[in-house]
This record gives sequence, C-alpha cells and structure tokens, in this order.
Amino acid sequence: MTEITGPVPAHDAELDASGLNCPLPLLKAKLELNRLPSGAVLKVIATDAGSQRDFRAFARLAGHALLHEEEEAGCFRYWLRKA
Repeated sequence: MTEITGPVPAHDAELDASGLNCPLPLLKAKLELNRLPSGAVLKVIATDAGSQRDFRAFARLAGHALLHEEEEAGCFRYWLRKA
C-alpha cells in the first residue's frame, strides 16, 4: 500500500469495518460521513484489501479528503475529512 505521508490526524469519529467485505466498508463509511458535519474527520478500519481502491476513488469522486492511509498486518486504516 502506498502510504499518504504526514502525521496521523486526529479524528472525530471511528468506524470499525473489520471482517466486512466489499462494498460494506465503503457503504458504512458513507453512512457515518452523512452523520458528521463538514470538516469532521472519520477514521475507518477495514480488513478487505479491496478497500484501498474503494476509499481512494470514493474520496476523489465525492470531494472528501483522504488525509492518511496505512496498512499493517492486513489491517487497513483511512482518515477521511468530510467535504
């Protein structure tokens, strides 16, 4: 995984989508982002390797900022700032 560099940002909400397969991690993240105000940061934890592609494309298409992403031992973490 290519890591988006910089410090790990603080987050306002966290979603654990571990064990869920595509497209559920992304769908749950979209629902959680809908509950948050603009500018809030959501941290998502996922175990589906396909989430890498999904979260990058989702952030780009929806206008959200993918602030940071990391992978460790099959656990993927994403920090998204809501547009």
